Amino acid sequence: MSQTTPATAAEEEAIALRTQGGSSPSRRGRKGRAPRRPREPFGVRLRRDWQMLVLMIPGALCLLLFFYIPILGNVIAFQDYQPYLKITEAPYMAMQNFIDLFDDSRFFLALKNTLILAVVQLVLFFPVPIVLALVVDSMVTPRLRKAFQSIVYLPHFLSWVLVIALFQQMLGGAGFINKFLLTHGMDAIPFMTNPSTFPFLVAFENVWKDAGWGMIIFLAALASIDASLYESAAADGAGRFRRAWHITLPGMRPVIVLLLILNLGSILTVGFEQFILQRDAVGADASEVLDTYAYYTGVIGGDWSMGAAAGLAKGVVGTILVLLANKFAHMLGEDGIYRGSAR
Repeated sequence: MSQTTPATAAEEEAIALRTQGGSSPSRRGRKGRAPRRPREPFGVRLRRDWQMLVLMIPGALCLLLFFYIPILGNVIAFQDYQPYLKITEAPYMAMQNFIDLFDDSRFFLALKNTLILAVVQLVLFFPVPIVLALVVDSMVTPRLRKAFQSIVYLPHFLSWVLVIALFQQMLGGAGFINKFLLTHGMDAIPFMTNPSTFPFLVAFENVWKDAGWGMIIFLAALASIDASLYESAAADGAGRFRRAWHITLPGMRPVIVLLLILNLGSILTVGFEQFILQRDAVGADASEVLDTYAYYTGVIGGDWSMGAAAGLAKGVVGTILVLLANKFAHMLGEDGIYRGSAR
């Protein structure tokens, strides 16, 4: 019986790959990636997915009416806008509003507070939904899992007015904890009025309110991991920690990278209601952020163009951060919010 030579085996493998729609190793790109398949014609995709496109129409109209069309109003950042004038009648100011913005010390105070609060929230808040998802996924009883999920993401549906009121009742000067301290001969702690600890208070409020809601996305990522990987690792003697480190976290990495990019894009949008409700308690020097600066400058102060300039500058910086973070994700081999060009 004749043996198959290496050259014949390679030819048979190439023929089999071409038959199955694959690609030979010589045609593969760098890092072993096969070339992308050609896209289907637009008419074919339209006939196949027209029901989904129809379902998207209401949401697309809402985005168009309430998000994209109002973007055109940013033109007042380059004008001396007054409410009693039409936008087309307002005098053109070129970049003067941005020059005045960068000469305003209150703007840099708001920018500094925004960056400090954003970094503290990113460091303290972002890992919590991941940990909660791992805890819920490790629960054996479905009833206990459902009860825990309901408890932790219920605060998301409360308004910031109720959340701040609850924290005031617990941590305020006349709150439960300070009353307990005073009745036992100890001094009260100014949890809600201390400017130096205000960033940590804000982060704690965000964790309590939204960590459970953010957990849902990571639970969906955990559900997509193949269960046979855990079974194989357990059969090889891997403990729970090693399975989480080598299977769970790598399986969640694309979602973690995606959400981290989105959080970096909105890093300057730390909130409005949460800070304006606590402004009187800690003072403007600690709670002034870009959103409240635009509100007090534009709406309260009547300088609409300066407020619009502050909002536009914040949006431009956020866009740049998203693009840079997405580029870094491509360098790590992840898709990010959109795929990079073929390499």
